[in-house]
Amino acid sequence: MSFELKSLGLDGEDLTKEILGCENNGHETFLRPQPDVEAFQRLRLPDYPYIMDRGVTWTREENSLKELEALQKIVPFAPLATSYGMAWKGLQAVRYRKNDSELSWVGTPGTHVLVLTIRPPQKMQLRYGEVKRDMPPPVGSIAVVPAGSRVRLRWQGSLDVLLIYLEPSLVARVAAESCEFDATRTVAPALDCLNVPELRSAMLAVDAELRAGGRGGPQLAESLATILCVHLIRHITGPRQRTPSADGVLPRCKLHRVIEYIMENLDGSPTLEQMAAVAHLSPYHFARQFRAATGLAPYQYVIGRRIERAQQLLREEDDLGLGEVAFRAGFSDQSHFSAHFKRIVGVTPRQFRMSARIA
Repeated sequence: MSFELKSLGLDGEDLTKEILGCENNGHETFLRPQPDVEAFQRLRLPDYPYIMDRGVTWTREENSLKELEALQKIVPFAPLATSYGMAWKGLQAVRYRKNDSELSWVGTPGTHVLVLTIRPPQKMQLRYGEVKRDMPPPVGSIAVVPAGSRVRLRWQGSLDVLLIYLEPSLVARVAAESCEFDATRTVAPALDCLNVPELRSAMLAVDAELRAGGRGGPQLAESLATILCVHLIRHITGPRQRTPSADGVLPRCKLHRVIEYIMENLDGSPTLEQMAAVAHLSPYHFARQFRAATGLAPYQYVIGRRIERAQQLLREEDDLGLGEVAFRAGFSDQSHFSAHFKRIVGVTPRQFRMSARIA
C-alpha cells in the first residue's frame, strides 16, 4: 500500500482543515510558528530495560505495546482508534477524542512519546523534563516526551489528541544509519509546542493508517516509524549543511532564566536590553544566541507567548472585552493585538472566542 504525505506548504487555514476536515469538526483555530523549548539535547540510551512505576520490567521490544496497553487501562474512556492488536513494530499509536473529560496522571514512559494536539482541552497542566505548561497547547502543535521522563499531567474539558510511541532503540538505529550519529545515543529532547510541518504530516499519515484499521500492515507501520524518526532527528539537529554561529547557542540555564523573565513580565514590555541583561550578554550577542536556541527572534518569541496568553483568556474569561484581553496579554492596544492574533492564529480574536464556545 503506498501513501503520500500532505503538502508542506499549507497556510494556517488549510492545515487546520487537513487536521480536522475529515472529522467534520468545526474547530477552525491554528497557532502557527511556535518556538522549541530547547534547540537540541542528547539523552544516553540506557543499557538496561526500562522499569516502570508499577514495578514491571519491560524489554525495549515490548515497550511501545506495553505503554499503549497501560495507557488504555488508565484512561477512563475508550480510544477513538488504537494500534493495539495490529502487530505494529517500532511504534504504537492511539487517538483519543472525548467531550467533558478530566484526568490526572503521573508516570514515566519507557518510550519516546510524540503528542499531536488536534483539539486542546479547556484546562491543562503538564510537567516533564524542563517543560512546564499551565495552559492548553495550540491546535496542531507537537510535544516530544523523551523516554524515562517523569510526567505529570492534568486536563479538564473536551480534547482530541494523537499519541505515538516510538521505541528508543529504533530512534537510535535511524540516527546511526540515516543521520550518522553514535548508535549508543538517541536525539530526543523534551520539547513542547512544536510547529514542524514535516513531522506533523508524518504523524497525520500514522493517524490515517490507524483509523483505516491498519490495512497497510506492519510493513507500512514500520516505514512510517522510520519517517517519523528521520523528521524528528532532522528537526532537532537542524540542516546538516548549517555551520554553528560564532556566537553559539544560548546555554540552557540562561535560556530558562530568560523565558521565566519573559513570562513574569509578559503584561509589560520586556525589551531586548532587559532580556540580554538577564543572560549577562550584549543585546547583539543575546539576540543571535536566542535565535539559535529557539529558532525565533526575542521579539517574535514574546509575541507568540502573548498570543498564547490571549487564547487562554478568550477561552476562560467570557466577560472580558477584547480591549481588556489585549491589555492583559501585554499588547499596547486592541488593533495591534488583533493584527498579530489574525496573522498568527489565522482567525480574529472574536472568531476564536466563538469557536472556543462551540467546542
